[in-house]
Amino acid sequence: MASQQYKAWSVVIMSTLAFTVCFMIWMMFAVIGIPIKKQLDLNETQFGLLVAMPVLTGSLIRLPLGMWTDKFGGRIVFFVLMLSTVIPIYFISWCTEYWHFLVTSLFVGVAGGSFTVGIAYCARWFPKNQQGLSMGIFGAGNTGAAVTKLVAPIIVIGYGWTMVPQVYSVLMLVTAIAFWFFTYTDETHVVGKSVTIGEQLATLKDPKVWKYSQYYSIVFGGYVAMALWMTKYYIGEYGFDIKTAAFLAAAFSIPGGVLRAVGGYFSDRFGAHTITWWVMLISMVCLFLLSFPHAEFTIKTVTGPVTFNLGMDVTIFTIIMFTLGIAFAIGKASVFKYISDDYPHNIGVISGVVGLAGGMGGFLLPIMFGALVDITGIRSSCFMLMFGIVWVSLMWMYWTEVRTLDKTSPKRSLADSLE
Repeated sequence: MASQQYKAWSVVIMSTLAFTVCFMIWMMFAVIGIPIKKQLDLNETQFGLLVAMPVLTGSLIRLPLGMWTDKFGGRIVFFVLMLSTVIPIYFISWCTEYWHFLVTSLFVGVAGGSFTVGIAYCARWFPKNQQGLSMGIFGAGNTGAAVTKLVAPIIVIGYGWTMVPQVYSVLMLVTAIAFWFFTYTDETHVVGKSVTIGEQLATLKDPKVWKYSQYYSIVFGGYVAMALWMTKYYIGEYGFDIKTAAFLAAAFSIPGGVLRAVGGYFSDRFGAHTITWWVMLISMVCLFLLSFPHAEFTIKTVTGPVTFNLGMDVTIFTIIMFTLGIAFAIGKASVFKYISDDYPHNIGVISGVVGLAGGMGGFLLPIMFGALVDITGIRSSCFMLMFGIVWVSLMWMYWTEVRTLDKTSPKRSLADSLE
């Protein structure tokens, strides 16, 4: 009979694999959306809505999925969720009209709700001092966004975009079956009928839940939005083909998934507050630098006019995006460390609420990115928007957490309070 430790790690490994596949599918419009945009002659706002539509469903369903996970257990909920998306994924290859894509992508978006299920399912298999690491490992499934950017362009170039959903539907089916056979159920992790829906939703009155939701709307919602947007950004701003653009965009997506486990370890060791504070600071600096558009200006000198060209070359741009991806990865783990520390008995519900907020950020931001480009004509306006949102969150954190620490320990400096 398998030991408890073996079961725990088997659950984490298989859940991470399943979440990676779910995230690949959730993000596939970041790649196939580009030939679809050309085929349907869409503007930037329409493209933003197209790539964001799966994120809408994956966001809205997170709260009920979290409640069901607490009530019935993560294994069965995760398994049924994956099976429910197989046919809708395949149907995308049959779509021909814009509304066809919008409708089918709503059903496919259910795959994005897998995060809320898996995060609660995995956390309950580990003691409190290891929950940050276990949730971080599971969250590394966000790497599915990078996998899609590496795999989907090859399929598009070789066989056309319609082959991508066909391959992904088979992959989802195989993954769901493997997940069921290599995971376990522990009845002590399930609250069953002992808790009512009203009791589960009572936590929505806690202002800390909404603060954590704001943090997550940046580190996850911003990650999803930029993962969807970056391939097209590289094509429009630097003139790359879809394969090269997707490869470069993966420089942001890969650390945003892989290093989440590192964020979980750091959060266990140094605390959720300290890690999240530095994540916000670093993100704000990166977004400030990315916000500057390419510009040309002329000044008059004694020897005549001199023209200067200001712009970030692709190497510097990619390095900064890579850094931002690292910050978001660590931040995604640190926010959920807050949750496991403050709400150990209803992780599913709270992660559902926070995950919903993060997912809604991932849905709304690409649409806003597209609208800003249509209105201003400036591609870097997406980074300007993100900079403003991060600044608001940083100020919120300062007034509700940093100043609180200062007041309780008046002799300590701000630097000491972050230690």
